[in-house]
Amino acid sequence: MVTTSAARRRARTAGALGASAALALSIGTGLTIAPAAQAAPPSTKDVTATLFEWKFDSVAKACTDTLGPKGYGFVEVSPAQEHIQGPQWWTSYQPVSYKIAGRLGDRASFQHMVSTCHAAGVKVIADSVINHMSAGSGTGTGGIAYTKYNYPGYYQDQDFHSCRQAISNYNDRSNVQNCELVNLADLNTGSAYVQQTIANYLNDLLSLGVDGFRIDAAKHIAASDLSAVKAKMTNPNAYWVQEVIYGAGEPIQPTEYTGTGDVDEFRSGTWLKSAFSGGSIASLSNWGSGLLPGAQARTFVDNWDTERNGSTLTYKDGNSYTLANVFMLAFPYGSPNVYSGYAFAANDDGPPNGGTVNACYTDGWNCTHAWQPVANMVGFRNAVAGTGVTNWWSDGSNAIAFGRGSKGYVAINHEGSAVTQTFQTSLPAGSYCDVEHGDPANGGCTGASYTVGSDGRFTATVGAGDSLALYVGAPGSGTSSAHGASFAVNASTVYGQNIYVVGSTTGLGAWDTGKALPLSSASYPVWKLDVTMPAGTAFEYKYVRKDASGAVTWESGANRTATVPASGLITLNDTWRN
Repeated sequence: MVTTSAARRRARTAGALGASAALALSIGTGLTIAPAAQAAPPSTKDVTATLFEWKFDSVAKACTDTLGPKGYGFVEVSPAQEHIQGPQWWTSYQPVSYKIAGRLGDRASFQHMVSTCHAAGVKVIADSVINHMSAGSGTGTGGIAYTKYNYPGYYQDQDFHSCRQAISNYNDRSNVQNCELVNLADLNTGSAYVQQTIANYLNDLLSLGVDGFRIDAAKHIAASDLSAVKAKMTNPNAYWVQEVIYGAGEPIQPTEYTGTGDVDEFRSGTWLKSAFSGGSIASLSNWGSGLLPGAQARTFVDNWDTERNGSTLTYKDGNSYTLANVFMLAFPYGSPNVYSGYAFAANDDGPPNGGTVNACYTDGWNCTHAWQPVANMVGFRNAVAGTGVTNWWSDGSNAIAFGRGSKGYVAINHEGSAVTQTFQTSLPAGSYCDVEHGDPANGGCTGASYTVGSDGRFTATVGAGDSLALYVGAPGSGTSSAHGASFAVNASTVYGQNIYVVGSTTGLGAWDTGKALPLSSASYPVWKLDVTMPAGTAFEYKYVRKDASGAVTWESGANRTATVPASGLITLNDTWRN
């Protein structure tokens, strides 16, 4: 069951510098750029990556290195507005002006990010905080001196609602939309002056090339007020998606906002958690039924709020989390948003390095958007756009498979053991790359391939907690199109630690731990990596653990040994030796 907005907000306030801490009941999202009140994207690339609390310079690099090449249509960036000072993540959601002067970068870096992402074929969604200002007084990240209800150059006392107390009753529409969200100065968005001031800020972002907006705390703004703001924009048809959290029996419902734009469908994430956490993933055959219409829903597995309040799966849930993202990208409901945040020990923890991402999988950056099983499903989704579900199969519990017309096929195994099955597809006969374990490259595949017969059938063994995905446009080469080693090691870690492999060959770093190869934690506690090596290569290797400071711990015991077979990949299933 979805928790109410009130309960979620109250839960986040506990232990977080009083009312300010829970400030941003925002959903990490992003969607497609489309005319107002339409969710259908203008192209087949409808997947967004939300790079939560990434500096704009780091976002630019991700667009060039990963998001563009993998086929993401959009990137959502955290608020650019000047905000209160402090290291906590939620300080970004207490604006004090509309200058681009937050901790994530200045105006120049924001402009550079937009231009770079556009050059990579990725559109930009700006998370925008327009419901409220700060909960206190001080000096902002851009140097502005402010007091609650007085923000020089923008707002004075008369520009805020007269209810100067915290929201206390989510069954009272007026209380929710006119009183203060955890004591944050609540803007009178019914005022023409306030509406124009907000529109001026959004217009400024549009002038820098922004393609659309995520509207934070939209539930706390009347839908008619949001419509009035859009009407004052230079491009009233600019896309936006709104954070409206469903609450059973509450007077304010997400459906009120579909006339203004798209809406984040929180129930899509809670449904996935139920299925992948003790439920049955076979129940996902009708995922989205009874929720917002798919054409106006943005789906997600988690975001920065829900990963902290426990209402959805998180990166801490190992292969359940990975497989839920795979399913979301494969299933034709809504427009998917892949959330990419960072590891945290306490709920208030701000971004590592102030938001600078020196490299994925270091300093706590999870980089979910770049995990091979997730990132390659973006290409799958682009390839199967416009098709429905076909050839649904399940074991009645936690193994499922289904096609997307004659364009693609995916199998997901959440059982505790491997599943071997002959799958019926509608795919044309041919050899297909399993993009969950290999990358399409140069007309072939860097991993395993499967041959679909003239009858549309193929046989595969899908490992426990694993998946496979085939689609037209990602050809394979017989049983395997690559030679090398597929490393998998069961290794427990703590916050800030990652697992690497190093070995005797140049490709494995020649025993130099500085050149060791990082393994993916997408199937934690099993860490995985496929490495291409010539057939017949004999090599030695060991696993090492690196912490956030770069300190290296070798596993115990003698060097491990292996030889790449003539037939393709050697699969290495190891356990860390203490």
